[in-house]
Amino acid sequence: MSNLSVAKFDASTFVPGQPHPNRKGPPRPADQIERIGINAGAHEMEDIDQIGDSLQWIAERGEAVSIYTTGSSTPVLARILWVHPEEPHFMLELNEGVVLPPGRCTFVALLQSARFQFELRGDWDAMPGHPTYVPASFPERAMVLNRRSATRLETPLAGAFTASFVLFGTPYELQLYDVSAGGVGMRCSPREAAGLHIGRKLQRVRLELGADTVVICDLEIRLARRFRSFLLGEQLQLGCQFINLSTQMQQEVDRVLARMSASRS
Repeated sequence: MSNLSVAKFDASTFVPGQPHPNRKGPPRPADQIERIGINAGAHEMEDIDQIGDSLQWIAERGEAVSIYTTGSSTPVLARILWVHPEEPHFMLELNEGVVLPPGRCTFVALLQSARFQFELRGDWDAMPGHPTYVPASFPERAMVLNRRSATRLETPLAGAFTASFVLFGTPYELQLYDVSAGGVGMRCSPREAAGLHIGRKLQRVRLELGADTVVICDLEIRLARRFRSFLLGEQLQLGCQFINLSTQMQQEVDRVLARMSASRS
């Protein structure tokens, strides 16, 4: 199903009543997420693999899901317990003592730097003996509202834009495909990506941002997605966020972004 490189939870081994390996505590009222407004400028996602990737990411990160039932402005709070690795199904875990009334529901969750929303209609029958576990099917489409605060600029074809680091004694040197004030995007072949998964923190990364700028920083991998390049074949994109970037290094990144923006104008 998935093109997103995240650890899969094997639904066939799930035993009701046992905690999910990455389970957080029950969502609280502060975790409530507002629905996407009608005129908010969201775009639609209809690809079933992308929808599955998104649900899997939300499940793996333990993000809270706000479920708005018909006629109610206060959501029911839940998490996604697991996503089936092959079939378009997932399992909700509602807060204790909560039930979903039959009918249409709107689901809203945070997906990295965006709000992810979809609608489903069902009877919402819980698993026998486990009233908080409610199975559901993938939606046919979802809405995504990007809330990224930092614009990403693609790196120029000419020029050295690379990330070099050592992970568990293994040296890596990856090409950068974009840069923003909040992080960078890297790419490599799948066989070069051993150990590079969502949530991995990379320390003392050396970013070469053009011919005369070097930034030393820590990164966290927030996104991993496969794609096919006409020239290079199958590739993996890694979206990374800066961690505690120093003021001096942030200024260097800002200078590079200003230079890249000027070259495009």
